[in-house]
Amino acid sequence: MYWKRYYLWVYCIVSLIIVTLDRLSKWLVVKYFSPGESVTVVPRVFLLTYVTNPGGAFGILARHRDQFVLLGVVLLVVIVAASFYLGKSSLALNLALAFLTGGILGNLVDRLHTGYVIDFLDFRVWPVFNLADTFICVGTALLAFMLLFPRGGRKGDESS
Repeated sequence: MYWKRYYLWVYCIVSLIIVTLDRLSKWLVVKYFSPGESVTVVPRVFLLTYVTNPGGAFGILARHRDQFVLLGVVLLVVIVAASFYLGKSSLALNLALAFLTGGILGNLVDRLHTGYVIDFLDFRVWPVFNLADTFICVGTALLAFMLLFPRGGRKGDESS
């Protein structure tokens, strides 16, 4: 269809929006919070807590900045290539790849600029995380869903 040519634009714009939201949220946290400071949003459920994470998810491999930067760059190259090669296949795929791109770029900028990632979303039952982490998880879940439940496999979807 004609609108499929715009999927690449959707990918680029959504990625840019995600990076912008992530950077803005982290800038606001750094500007208005001291490291370790918390503000209750919903009592006993949700807080904004400024922490730094020099590692990966859950703080694993702390102080391995170079490896995380390399991994982020490699993943970005693979995802950007996938968006160009598979870009016209579906809007959902482009959104999933844009979520991953925006999230990875957001955390990569942190690692390159400060050597650690700024986290602030604190639900108390999970380690503190940020918007980039959220988009990485949502993008990964969307990709997993598309792989587990491909549209072409549904009854009545055959094109003749």
